Amino acid sequence: MKRARVICWLVVFCLGFLVTQAIAKPRAVKPAIDFTELDKLIPAELKEKNTPGTVITVISGDQIIYQKAFGVANVETNAEMQREMLFRLGSTTKMFTAAALLTLAENNKIKMNEPIGHRVKGLNAKLAQVTAHHLLSNSAGIRDFAAPVTSNDDPSLGNMVRGWKDDVFFADQGEIYSYSSPGYWLSGFVVEELYGKPYADAMTELLFKPIGMERTTLRPFMAITYPFATGHVVQEGKASIIRPMFNNVAMWPAGSIFSNANDLSRWVIALMNEGKVEGKQVLPASVINQMVGHHVPVPGESDSYYGYGLTVFKYKGLEFVGHGGFSRGYGSMIQMVPSKKFAVIVLTNKSGETMRKSLNKAMELGLGLKDDEDPKPAPVAPPATSEMSEYVGTYSHAPQTWEVSIKDGKLFMKFDEKDYAMTKSGERKFTFGAQNENEVVFVAGKDGKIRFLFTELYGAKKIR
Repeated sequence: MKRARVICWLVVFCLGFLVTQAIAKPRAVKPAIDFTELDKLIPAELKEKNTPGTVITVISGDQIIYQKAFGVANVETNAEMQREMLFRLGSTTKMFTAAALLTLAENNKIKMNEPIGHRVKGLNAKLAQVTAHHLLSNSAGIRDFAAPVTSNDDPSLGNMVRGWKDDVFFADQGEIYSYSSPGYWLSGFVVEELYGKPYADAMTELLFKPIGMERTTLRPFMAITYPFATGHVVQEGKASIIRPMFNNVAMWPAGSIFSNANDLSRWVIALMNEGKVEGKQVLPASVINQMVGHHVPVPGESDSYYGYGLTVFKYKGLEFVGHGGFSRGYGSMIQMVPSKKFAVIVLTNKSGETMRKSLNKAMELGLGLKDDEDPKPAPVAPPATSEMSEYVGTYSHAPQTWEVSIKDGKLFMKFDEKDYAMTKSGERKFTFGAQNENEVVFVAGKDGKIRFLFTELYGAKKIR
């Protein structure tokens, strides 16, 4: 299960194109690492996963040591994938939103631990009490839900957020980590309110331009003027183009940046080198230090945390930092090992695909990591009746509920209208499902009593 958790985080979470303007691009160098195995694996994984194309980048120190494009950018035209093509990042966007808000905090536009309502007007009273710290660390108690607004207009983000009521919360802030894209929509709105410009323009001026991310944008009509990878979805075993391309300004701060391998390389180099690219300070080092902080522990784990827009976890003795993104038509992953100044960037043009095998192979080659199986955990004794009684109840993360009960001396979970027997797998950890594929962790509140259930990404609060 430890391995499954790591995979979840890797998911939850050329040479650049040839450079003629070296002053604006990270310098590519001949790699000291033999990437022959990776060159063979990537096309094989594309075929296995029915993924049209990918661009994969490996960075060491402050240089690109590997960057190649594979497959096609469009299954209808069979246009070859190119290293400079733009992809939509999905939730990898969250690390940028966090950096922007932290930059504004560095400029005394807001304090991380003050209620956002002190600086942003027109919010619901409970929302106004949320802090930037809790928003960026996914501990604000805000549910994950579909955007109630769909629009291509800049004001839609603010219009949506200002219409939220108390029911966007499932818990009080600071009670538990729970992944929340709406929390990042709100964070992006705070950015645009503090900066005085629409979120997309604020991001360009606060981050993209200073870092030298020349083609990175939130705006689709700008993105398609550059070489562009078309988004695909696999249906009935066949990749097809998503038409029309999905867009919703109200969701931009949590998952909608368009970027390419070269621009993202500059970003990653800055994150791993105290905010410097080519010797120039493009991002405050203090911002990076806050982003990678161990702000909120992931329930049930001793070495996994959410920073600000970044997942942080240990694996095989190394601390990994990164984030993945699933978007309609695209998948992305940025994984970094700051202590080694080593990173891998994966971009694909298939919904939710992050090329895990190729990512792991790149890490193996660069860091000596092996993608081997963890030792099987020792058997765990069934829970005593007194322990099971602590867990009984109904847990809610609206609209979903989980009902835990005891039947015939065993613990059962009612989920999606089906009852499943639960098997203890660790301290307050249980698995359930047809093949025990789902894991939950029961979490105590400040009073020491069980108050929450955690499902690897989302928390649910005990309501009865």
